[in-house]
Amino acid sequence: MDELLIVNGRLVTWGQPNEIVENGGLWLREGRIAGMGDSAALQQQHPDTPVLDAGGQLVMPGNICAHTHFYGAFARGMGIPGPPMQDFPDILQRLWWRLDRALTPEDVRYSALVCLIDAIKHGTTTLIDHHASPEAIPGSLDVIAEAVTLAGVRAALCYEVTDRNGPAGAQAGIAENVRFLRSLAENPNSSLAGTFGLHASLSLSDETLADCVAAARDLRCGFHIHVAEHEADEYDARYKYGKRVVDRLAYAGILGPRSIVAHAIHIDAAEMNLLRDTRTWVTHQPRSNMNNAVGAADVEGMLRLGIPVCLGNDGFSNNMWAEWKAAYLLHKVAHRDPRRANGADIVQMAVTNNAALAGMFWPDTPIGVLVEGAAADLILVDYQATTPLHAGNLPWHILFGFESSMVSATICQGKILMQDRQLLTLDEAAITARSRELAVGVWERFAA
Repeated sequence: MDELLIVNGRLVTWGQPNEIVENGGLWLREGRIAGMGDSAALQQQHPDTPVLDAGGQLVMPGNICAHTHFYGAFARGMGIPGPPMQDFPDILQRLWWRLDRALTPEDVRYSALVCLIDAIKHGTTTLIDHHASPEAIPGSLDVIAEAVTLAGVRAALCYEVTDRNGPAGAQAGIAENVRFLRSLAENPNSSLAGTFGLHASLSLSDETLADCVAAARDLRCGFHIHVAEHEADEYDARYKYGKRVVDRLAYAGILGPRSIVAHAIHIDAAEMNLLRDTRTWVTHQPRSNMNNAVGAADVEGMLRLGIPVCLGNDGFSNNMWAEWKAAYLLHKVAHRDPRRANGADIVQMAVTNNAALAGMFWPDTPIGVLVEGAAADLILVDYQATTPLHAGNLPWHILFGFESSMVSATICQGKILMQDRQLLTLDEAAITARSRELAVGVWERFAA
């Protein structure tokens, strides 16, 4: 029986309302929080259980990433030939749609492993990934799933269906989503979940969208798609189909309470209402949006409407606190108003809504909260506050004081993945060395 006691911690519950429990302890059993309370009392109750002494550190739920791309890991440091890319469609054509075609199954594996190391070190225990590898589609989600299982974190996976690689490529993407989702239904894995991936309206015909909806009909899943990341997505939908993007996707049957749309930057008020009415999830990726110069989504407006806006990273580092900080700052400068995107908004996205989204994929286990019965997905944070710290001002301590280097331990499903900043499930040196070798080949194929 897997058990662990964490003692002498300052427990950040992220409950409603949030609490910080001083000198708190957690009894972890079979991947869940089985007990919670005073450290000394828990030790008396479970004298034979192994102990992890938090030494006064903060003990918090692990961070959650609502939208990422493991496959982009080998883009770091890569030079792009020619003049600087002028807009997001240019970035797609000259970077991402060349990089993903250069990936082999081994590249897919090591791209995932590199990102999973990054996640564990940064205290991110649940990730929702969106994958593309047009020259290595069949079985690619299994390759990523094996890496996730080895690492010990949680991940929801999908394959990006698109028409940009021809009809055969689109059908292969559909088949990979269907195969993976069926395999999960037949062989459940507590670390893994799945959804049905789509690229974006601008790269999907009505016929392919209809094929995806038909293929997903009996799979009890939603869709994961990029929406209006750039104006080009809206212009394409209006010109080709006479509809705005969200209207087109709603008409096709893509939206709904199990579907995720990433970005939603250039949608209008009617599209927001449609997202709300269909109870579709939205994810916000501020670092990526700034890097691609695509604008700032109206996350405050969407939150006010009741749209569940979550926080992802779009393939940037899995340091979700960096994403918190970017979101907090981006909307202030975009509106030239320091009142925008306050700490409560950031917590709503990154904590409350991300936890609710994780709950859609793992409905039997509360994630992102410290409460009895919840998932034992935890991090220890060595943050020694130089000013008073309490539940009410914690968001601003995170925004202005927390650094990823302060994560000293990462635990997922009750298993210690990193302790005293030492990885226990993945060999970082070996993975880094092999990824560096593989990247050379990827870059050569990219440039060919």
